[in-house]
Amino acid sequence: MKAIIWTRYGPADVLQLQEVEKPTPKDNEVLIKIHATTVTAGDCEMRALKLALIYALPIRIYVGFRRPTRITILGMELAGEIEAVGKDVTLFEVGDQVFAQTGFGMSTYTEYKCMPEKPAEMDGILAKKPANMTHEQAAAVPEAFLTAACGL
Repeated sequence: MKAIIWTRYGPADVLQLQEVEKPTPKDNEVLIKIHATTVTAGDCEMRALKLALIYALPIRIYVGFRRPTRITILGMELAGEIEAVGKDVTLFEVGDQVFAQTGFGMSTYTEYKCMPEKPAEMDGILAKKPANMTHEQAAAVPEAFLTAACGL
């Protein structure tokens, strides 16, 4: 499958289109065929690492000091269709239209993404997409919603 790989810190040209292995869902995960994703300010700030030192240093320690190694595919929001489910999944089935925010899992600049059926606190959110929303509209909802909810 194709993915946009984050090769080093810097401007947008550090992103490269590459072939990567298609993920396989674990027992508690769903495999989502991504139809739409977003580019958030957080993605751009991580990529360029144009942050105050108090934030940049912990990110470099976690992601990779000289270049990204732990997170190599950016993107935090998606909308798509469930293509496969793990054997323990009960809330979703193949063909369900979903949207999600991946939390620290990132990796939506790709064709497929595995997510847990019931994400833990730092693993984002996953929900069925309302029928009256396009994939593009639904992909833009999670981060905005979570930001607004924190503000309230």
